[in-house]
Amino acid sequence: MSALAWQKSSYCAQGNSCVHVAADQGSVALTESGDPGGAILRTTPAALAALIRTVKESQSRG
Repeated sequence: MSALAWQKSSYCAQGNSCVHVAADQGSVALTESGDPGGAILRTTPAALAALIRTVKESQSRG
């Protein structure tokens, strides 16, 4: 497996509460900056897009 090219969320401040994302052979990998060597969540791009869309919609509803 190749090394992942992690990208930090553009909404992240300078703290340790950030989400890091990487693309990997047709999947998306997510981890947190507070424990970058810890758990890595893998999902499909479609599932991640659906999650983000749902979060945005729930925030707009108040």
